[in-house]
Parts: sequence; C-alpha cells; structure tokens
Amino acid sequence: MARPADALVLAEHRGRVLLLTLNRPAKLNAWTSDLEDQYFDLLTAADDDPRVWAIVVTSAGRGFCSGADLGDLKDAAGANPQDVLRPRPRDLPLGVRKPIIGAINGVAAGLGMVEALYFDVRFGGPGTRFTTAFARRGLIAEYGISWLLPRLIGPSRAADLLLSSRMVDANEAFRIGLLDHMVSGQDVADAAVEYATDLATHCSAQSMATIKRQLWRDAAGPYDAAVARADQVMLESFHGRDVLEGVASHLEKRAPKFPALPATGVRLRTGWPV
Repeated sequence: MARPADALVLAEHRGRVLLLTLNRPAKLNAWTSDLEDQYFDLLTAADDDPRVWAIVVTSAGRGFCSGADLGDLKDAAGANPQDVLRPRPRDLPLGVRKPIIGAINGVAAGLGMVEALYFDVRFGGPGTRFTTAFARRGLIAEYGISWLLPRLIGPSRAADLLLSSRMVDANEAFRIGLLDHMVSGQDVADAAVEYATDLATHCSAQSMATIKRQLWRDAAGPYDAAVARADQVMLESFHGRDVLEGVASHLEKRAPKFPALPATGVRLRTGWPV
C-alpha cells in the first residue's frame, strides 16, 4: 500500500494501524475529486486488509482540510445533478467496518469539517479549529452535516455553528463534543496512532465492527428495537471464538489473540453501515 511522496494521500502502516495523510499542504489540503478518489481507494482496500485493524486519518502541513477546492466551485452556478453525483458517496467512510480515528491537526472547514464528522473518534490539539463555512459561501448544510452535527453537539449548538459559520477553537470544540481527546505536548497524529494501536491490540475486530454498525442502526430508532437487536446479536456472539478468547485472556491475565476481520471481497459503494 506504499504510495509516492507526491501522492494526494499518503499511506503508512504502523503495526496494525494504517495512517492516512491528506497531502496537499500548499492548498491546506483542499478537497478535490482526485484526492477523494485516492482516499476512498485506500479506505476500501484497508477495510478488506487483514493487516489493518484501525485507521488514523490526518493531514500534512498546518491545516487539516480547508474544504472543497474553490477552484472547483467557480463554475458552480451552471452545475446540474450529474456534476454533483460521484461514483461513490461522500459518506463512504461511515461504511468502513474498522475504527477510523481522526487526528485533526489544524483547521477543518466546510467539507473538511464534514469529513471529520465521519470519523468514529476525533483527536485535536491547540491548533485545531472548525468552521462549517457554508453560509458564508452562499451554500447550504451539505453532505449530511445537518443530521450528524445535531446528534454530536445538540440541535441549538448545531444551528449556531451552521448559521454563523463562525470559527470554533480547540477548547470550545472539546467542550461541546466536536473533539473527543485534546492533546498537548505530543503530536496529534502520534497520539491518535497510540489510541488506535490500543484498540488493535486489546479489542476484538469483530466486536468493534458490530458496535459501529449498532451505533448507526440504533441512532434514530426506538430504544426497545435497539435492545431487541442487541439481544439477538449478543446470542450470536456467544457462539463465536472472540468471546472464548476474550474471557480466556482476561482470566489468564494476558493480551488477547483475536482473529482479524475476514475480507469480504466487496468494494465499498455505500457509506451507510448495513
């Protein structure tokens, strides 16, 4: 999975963790179709790669992602539905079975902020900042952010950030739940890789994939339906080898030896977990 240094997305294996780095630092990693294609190709390959148990996404330079490349938007007034459609949905990261940890090492704006919301867990540091940006560009709440953001930080805070497009600094982002971990005195990507390595070392790959699917399936449904589904999945899990190994390793006070997720051979085409 090695890629040349001038690739739009760099890939580096760190043990069981795959570190992906958006690599347009001169443009603050502004999003383009070519960058998206490389990023999605790498995510899709990682989802089927038994060597990869968790994924960390960060960016080169001083910004995480400044949003869509404005050069691509200059002719937006003449856009039609075919111009908006992409071969794969923008929320494809949501369909990846393995944990995706974001290392937000600078400004995440517009589409860059949406991409950050697709991560399962977000790390940031003193230089991390967020802005929805859309209202200040004459745009609307794009790519599902109007669904994702209220569930993360609450309806009125989401309205505040979407309507004002104001910049949110790292401290506020951590306080309201945009960031899950604040890092000081350490590189944000390194901290995220340490966390991802802990997941990859001590947690069942199958459990994590199932929990990700549960979180999304149960987000908008009734509580009793979530409990009923959990009861069924729990019974199924009792017949799997991961439970036996998880219990045995705990009783024997050793690190577990869980199996990797099996490859599906199916290319990711949808972002919504099924």
